[in-house]
Parts: sequence; structure tokens; C-alpha cells
Amino acid sequence: MINASVAIQVLPSVEGKDVIRVVDKVIQYLKSSGLNVYVGPFETTIEGEYDQLMEMVKRCQLICIEEGAPSVMSYVKISYRPEGGILTIDEKVTKHHQ
Repeated sequence: MINASVAIQVLPSVEGKDVIRVVDKVIQYLKSSGLNVYVGPFETTIEGEYDQLMEMVKRCQLICIEEGAPSVMSYVKISYRPEGGILTIDEKVTKHHQ
């Protein structure tokens, strides 16, 4: 059941273009989930089941560290409705991309 939507921006503490390399690893991980993922210029949004998404947020931090960042800051926005029925990514943005 889709009962949550999470937007995450990871900011690994690495130099220069290495930031892009590390962030790309995080995005690759999110896309590999098979869930609906929307990559924006500042954050990536993903929809799914709340507990699964919270584990994914945790994993995003660990990926940054595994990729060589000594630390990482993240900004996370969560929309959660236990019974489901959240506004989907498509409902929010499709009209702006036609």
C-alpha cells in the first residue's frame, strides 16, 4: 500500500564534483527499489509504504559514508497517511510537465 511519500536531499561532505558521484549512488539505490521515484534538481521523491521508506532513508545515509563521505547531512520531508490515499507524485507534478 502506498501510504507515504518521502523527499530526501543528501549532502555528503565531499569535495567538488565528488558530490555528484556520491549523490548518484544514492539515486541509483532509490531507483533500484522498483518504487515510483522522481528526481529533481535538489531532492528526490519516492512513494511507498512508510516503514520501507524509513529504512531507505537510513540506507541513503550509509551509502554516502560507504562512498567515502566522512559525514552526511540530509533534509527529509515526509507525507504519511496510515490508511493510504496520499497525493501521488504524478498528481502533484504531471500537469507541470506537459
